[in-house]
This record gives sequence, structure tokens and C-alpha cells, in this order.
Amino acid sequence: MSPRKASASIFDRLRLAPTWKWLSLDMGVRRWLVLLIFGVTLLGLGFAYLFVDLYRNLGLPDVATVLSLQFLPPLLWAVLVGGLGITAIVVALIRLNRSILKPFIRPGDQPVADILYQHYQRERGPRVVAIGGGTGLSTFLRGIKHYTTNITGIVTVADDGGSSGRLRREMGVLPPGDFRNCLAALADDEALTTQLFQYRFGQVEGLDGHAFGNLFITAMADVSGSFEQALIESSRVLAIVGRILPSTLSDIRLSAEIHTEQGLRQVEGESAITHSGGKIERVILQPARVRPYPESIRAILEADVIVLGPGSLYTSVLPNLLIDGIPAALRASRALVLYVCNVATQHGETDGYSVSDHVQAIERHIGPGVIDAVLVNSRTNIEWQNAPPGVGKIIQAEPPSETLRIIAADVIDETYPWRHDSPKLARAVIQALGKLHP
Repeated sequence: MSPRKASASIFDRLRLAPTWKWLSLDMGVRRWLVLLIFGVTLLGLGFAYLFVDLYRNLGLPDVATVLSLQFLPPLLWAVLVGGLGITAIVVALIRLNRSILKPFIRPGDQPVADILYQHYQRERGPRVVAIGGGTGLSTFLRGIKHYTTNITGIVTVADDGGSSGRLRREMGVLPPGDFRNCLAALADDEALTTQLFQYRFGQVEGLDGHAFGNLFITAMADVSGSFEQALIESSRVLAIVGRILPSTLSDIRLSAEIHTEQGLRQVEGESAITHSGGKIERVILQPARVRPYPESIRAILEADVIVLGPGSLYTSVLPNLLIDGIPAALRASRALVLYVCNVATQHGETDGYSVSDHVQAIERHIGPGVIDAVLVNSRTNIEWQNAPPGVGKIIQAEPPSETLRIIAADVIDETYPWRHDSPKLARAVIQALGKLHP
């Protein structure tokens, strides 16, 4: 190893050591440590003045002169005593912090310095807005929360199937299913929260098939008085990183114009679109003109990077983009707008689609000039078995062109290769942001 590499390695180890993390400017600790040292110095000067006065006026026995190291040269004495004082202060602060924080630290937790360092690093991370729905959006949020706390998930409200559809019809609330997934993904205790929120009741009268998380959000909406307040209160209860917002508060329905062997026909309802047995021409909101949620527009305008997808193209991503004001906000934003193409095609929505087909479908609905780049999976030499219904073929990466900027990365989940891997996807997005929007 060369001397330069060796010195760099030593520096890296020192930089990542717990003591350095405590002193990191990013954590705001150094300023208070300097103030503490300044106060201790003033106190020490006061005692020194008192002892000097006593020494000159009363005199000290010979043993006191030896114990106080008066026989040493003044400069050496100052360095030695000062070093001992700093060591004592540092040890006392570390032990004091451990004693104070001991009731809040569980066995197996990271060192406090590491936790605080990561928190302050993420607090200064990029402002990320993710737009979508379904499991794709929660997959991305689960990974990106390790890079930044400045996260806004904008979720579709067009879902009308399953437990969400029943609650929507019976209780008059916005469909909570996609919000449930996103809240669980961003929760502080993600594993337990996900297990709890995804729990579905069995053969219980009135509860059959309902997810606990859906009932939780619905109950919170009733208690707090509104769906948007329910999301705020739920976020506090779960201590989530970032925030989850609806694209609109309006009660919308999704329909699609589909080419079939019998010709062009219209299919009503988000849950029926993928089972229609034809090729989707376009999707339509009913009513066609609805107001966007103001906080969602503000988040888009203030973002550093806006991620569209991953998720079902026509039933998760596009319903958000059809909301009045959202396409205009995407064009006005200075953020990098990154479309994350799915790993595989989806039966009933994107059969036979290429990467450019996905982009052209978006532009057919909201016009060109919105997407800056497309993130695609580069690992295409893989096959899968026992894939769930709806999973088609792997989408091949395309070479960049004048109209399509492609970023290729291995983002496949090793266990479920037709899905994105949360950490890989988040890392690829952060790298794309650094490369294309420094």
C-alpha cells in the first residue's frame, strides 16, 4: 500500500470514529463543546488567580510544590496540565451522556454517536418527492429514508378495489391502502409496523379481508375530522421519516379507453382496468378536473429530485399526473424528474412495452418535456419462476438517445427478481441526482 493510500485509510478511520462523529459540525455539537471549554477555562483562571494569591501570601509546603509539579518548566507544565484537563472533560462528557441516555437505549442498538450522526446527515439530505402508489412507491420510500429525512410521498387516491374500495364505498373516505403501505415503509420501527398494518382479519363478520392499517387510518380520519389530518396524526403516532400526502382530496374514479377485438371501449374503475383483456389507449379521471392538494404542489416546486414510480404505469403513476396543476408544477420545478421504469411488464397494462413505450405513454397523457431521465434495470440476464399473477417479461434496457436519457443500474431484488430492491433503488436515485443534478 502506498503512503498516500495508507494515510487516506487512516484518515477515513479517524473520520468515522465515534469521537469524531460527536465533534462533527453537521451535528451542531462542536459549538457547545467550545462554549463548555470556554466556561471551564474561565473557571480555571479564576481558581488559578486565587491559588497564586494564596501561594504568594501564605506560601506552600515543599510537598505541595512537588505534587503541583512546580519544578517543571512553565510551558511543559501548561501542556501537561491542559492535556489532563481536556482528557478529564471528554471522559466526563462521554460517561455523562451514557448515563443520561441509558434508559432510552435498547440492547443491540447502535452507539449513540452513530445514531445522532446518521440523523443529522439525513436531515441535511436532498429534498425527495416520490409520486405513485401501490407497492412500488413504498418500496422506494423504504430505501430512500436511509439517505434523507426530507421525503414527501405523493399517493394516488384512485384505488377502488379490496379493503380500500370497501371502506371508500361504506365510510366515504379516500382509499387508505396505498397510504398504509407508505406509512409503514417510513415508520421508525418498520418491521413491527409493517407486520401490524398489513395484518388482515380472517373470517370475522364485518372485518373479513380488511387490513388493520386501513381501519386505523379510517378511524383516525373519523377522530381527527379529515383524511389529511388523519395522515398527519398517523405520521406522528408511527414516528415516520418524512411525510405522506394525497395528490388530491377529491373523490375521483379512474376509467380507461381500451382496444379490444371488438373495438375501442371504456372500462370503469381502477381495479377493473388490468382485467379488461385489451390494450390500454389512455386513462381518464372522473371528474376530469379536480384540484390538487396544495402541499403536494409546494413539495414538487421545492424538491431536488422528483421520482415517478416505480409502480403500475396506468393505475398508480398516471392517476397522479392527471390531477390539475401537477404536470405544470413538474415543468416549473427545478428538480431532476426521474422516471423509474418497472423491472418487468405487467399483464393487462404494459404487455410488450419497452422503456420508451412507458415514457411515450406518459407523454401521451401530459405532453413532452416533463421527464429528465429514466432509471432502468441493467441486470436483464435473469429468469424467474413462480412469479405472482400479473408479472410479465423482464424489460430490456435501451441505449440513450437524443430524446431519452437512460440511467442503467442493477436494482433487482434477489428474492423477488421481478421487483425493485429498496436499498439498490434508493442508492441508484441518489447517484443519479449527484451525476445529473449536482
